[in-house]
Amino acid sequence: MTGMPADVIDHLAGIAPGSHLAAIRDGRMQARDNAQNSFLALFAPDDTTAMALDERFAVAAFGAALHGDAATAAFYAGRLPTDLAGAVAAEAARGAAHGPYGSYPSPALAAENAAGPIFMADHAMLGTRLSAAFDHAHMLVFHLRDADAPALGKLLDAGWSSTGIVTLSQLVAFLAFQLRVVAGLRVLAATPRGN
Repeated sequence: MTGMPADVIDHLAGIAPGSHLAAIRDGRMQARDNAQNSFLALFAPDDTTAMALDERFAVAAFGAALHGDAATAAFYAGRLPTDLAGAVAAEAARGAAHGPYGSYPSPALAAENAAGPIFMADHAMLGTRLSAAFDHAHMLVFHLRDADAPALGKLLDAGWSSTGIVTLSQLVAFLAFQLRVVAGLRVLAATPRGN
């Protein structure tokens, strides 16, 4: 896909080539390369049969917005048709929460249980497949403790293949990793050197 940054984490964190932070990242070249290769595998794959590109970018924009990262949400939404980007933004605003929520299976962890909103995407606006993907992404962001076989069954019922479900879940997990790295680098960029 054209228009992809040479290093998406540098792009999202605002790291200029040759900068102090670029040098720090270069010190971990394998980690840098693996993160970029993961990004490309998810967002510039050779095969989009199990999950279309628009679905990938829509879920990423939705997930980034749920995590509260407007800049990253805009990066992913910018690769969508305008009407779909608007629908993603509307659904992300509707799905905003604080979390984490859910119940642990072990009684020993019951004190950590927390009730929270269950998100249901607008099927009329997004269609069956994408609304099921948004429901799943919201669950993975805010209700990970509640992920179970019936939750995956909802994706199968919406037309997702097993391969598509794995790709969708990998995308949400990668996004969480990416957002944390970018947030840390943004903090470092804003911290005066020597502190």
